[in-house]
Amino acid sequence: MNGAARATAPAPSLAGRSLVVRLGGLHAVLSWAIVGGGRRSASEVVFCEVRDDELRPPVDPARLLRERLAALAAPSAVGLLTSRAVDTHVVAERELGGAWARCVATVGLGNALRAGDPPGPAARIGTINIVCQVSGALAELALVEAVSIAAEARTAAILEAGVASRRSGERATGTGTDCIVIAAPERDGGSRYAGKHTTLGHVIGASVYDAVRRGAAAWLAEHPTMRPGPPPFTVASTTGENA
Repeated sequence: MNGAARATAPAPSLAGRSLVVRLGGLHAVLSWAIVGGGRRSASEVVFCEVRDDELRPPVDPARLLRERLAALAAPSAVGLLTSRAVDTHVVAERELGGAWARCVATVGLGNALRAGDPPGPAARIGTINIVCQVSGALAELALVEAVSIAAEARTAAILEAGVASRRSGERATGTGTDCIVIAAPERDGGSRYAGKHTTLGHVIGASVYDAVRRGAAAWLAEHPTMRPGPPPFTVASTTGENA
């Protein structure tokens, strides 16, 4: 199973300021991508690199992305936007017991935040985009669980990197605009579980952790001042009681 998946999944390819991840066939895909998000079928995922000034209001990011995908002759692809140079992408693979996973990630941390930070506009563009492809078909509930495992792995890598939240100064757990895409072969049935006690959960978590860890290290080498800084924020109680 893993050998077949590898054989039909070509290496990611660069097309100008875009990175094309071909899945090697129709896959069940789950994500919150602004183009092609939700649960759908797709055979490729495209990372489109943008510069800060390309997203200034009144630009519609989804429309911009659709135009970029159309120019690449990939209108049905799942589309992701990133300000990180796509040629810095990281690929990590893991396999165990017939299960295989490949994570392709771009890691930019200019918009680093911690879960629970107060809401507000992004200080600057910067995001973590993750595509994790697995060799085995996944039932609907396992696709959801796979997203959870990938999110945990992303968070573990960012916490260990020690990146400061742009808003609170606490250790960030990601950015304000991260996106995770899980892709599994489009077949009836499939594994019902993809958690930490399964081989699929292992290869998903290990591949995502490794890719994000390496991507964060590369970004921090370029931005060495992005470490935990001021004391954590405080939020006034809305009940009048001390918290």
